[in-house]
Amino acid sequence: MADVKNVVEITAQTVEQAIDEGLEALGLTRTQVQVEILEHPRPGFLGIGGRDATVRIIRIGAEAEIAAEAEAKAASQKKVEAPQAEPAQPVTQQAAAAELPAEDISNDKDAIARYAATVVEELLEKMRISAEVKAHFIDPEDDMDEEILWVDIEGRDLSILIGRRSETLNALQYIASLIVNKQVGRLIPLMVDVQGYRQRREQQIRQLALRMADQAVKTGRRQVLEPMSASERRIIHLALRSHEGVTTESVGEAPNRKVTILPKRK
Repeated sequence: MADVKNVVEITAQTVEQAIDEGLEALGLTRTQVQVEILEHPRPGFLGIGGRDATVRIIRIGAEAEIAAEAEAKAASQKKVEAPQAEPAQPVTQQAAAAELPAEDISNDKDAIARYAATVVEELLEKMRISAEVKAHFIDPEDDMDEEILWVDIEGRDLSILIGRRSETLNALQYIASLIVNKQVGRLIPLMVDVQGYRQRREQQIRQLALRMADQAVKTGRRQVLEPMSASERRIIHLALRSHEGVTTESVGEAPNRKVTILPKRK
């Protein structure tokens, strides 16, 4: 299972280009995947201030595999503390969302937030992890951004939920997002955070973006950052989109796609 890619997020100039790159990265055809458009491309003024399209390409039928893989990582680390515990059963969308709300919640943000918290709580229970979960909507920073459904997980010894390069946390977020969006009937950007990890990481990335932008201006040379996920690349683009001295662009192919910071020509 580890050798087979189940999902990729791709950023490119157009939706079709992003889909083509994602299909190539997964080695699949259009009929074998589900496509989620996370961001539509937005043209800038005179080529400045625009944004690329971002899509998520998911291998059809891979939901249970992704959740099971995330759970297996968590279970393997918990064996040290609880060697006699029975292995957890694989998490599926049906098991995690066994009790769906009877009423239509698509236009009730409070109800959507409560439902998202419940979904994450049930996923954690399946992984035998005890934690407190709260959810709320974050207002967009400006008219070019979108509001985000933010789910906070708090508790003790939850580093197990983050994993290497946030892989476990991203898998949990992916499953929760699938369930919530299916119930609500529309795409809602959803982020899952563990003990403020994503907020700390976002602050680190913003500081990195500003340092590298200063370096680009001082040297007059482009600065190429390390490969990042689509969500982290987005932080870089947002942090620098109003910068007077630089522009940014994403280059390369997933999973090695990275941000390049370019000094503006005077």
